Amino acid sequence: MKRRSFLKGLCAVSAAATITPALLSAKEGANATPQGPNALSYAMAVEAITSGKKVTESAKVDLVVPEIAENGAVVPVKVNVDHPMEENNYVKAIHVLAKENGNSRCADVMLTPLNGKGYFATRVKLAKTQEVVALVELSDGSFISAAKSVKVTIGGCG
Repeated sequence: MKRRSFLKGLCAVSAAATITPALLSAKEGANATPQGPNALSYAMAVEAITSGKKVTESAKVDLVVPEIAENGAVVPVKVNVDHPMEENNYVKAIHVLAKENGNSRCADVMLTPLNGKGYFATRVKLAKTQEVVALVELSDGSFISAAKSVKVTIGGCG
């Protein structure tokens, strides 16, 4: 066997071995829902945060999100909680969740009375039109929340 023929055959075999698995996984991925090491449904995220405690919808949580987001990759979210920030009565944490994302947990912020105000602003990625939820933990262990729908014209998660 000639050296050139051997090298051509070797290159052809290695190219086929490299391309075939990629094509198979692309075909499987087209129909599958995204699952990864960080996949976390909304129900699982709420359970992880609250440990099964009751969540009450409250007007004290002011969630500000746009009605329509042109780009789902950068959706502004503001959460303002009308609650005192005293030594034994304060907003302990603010969690921002997106109900339909592969990983529903977008942001977790821990607060102390030294923060002075129960407020948090950020930008989140939204895969598609869905509800954004602000889940607030108070220092007494109770949970309050607010939710608003955001229409996404261009998804931000791939």
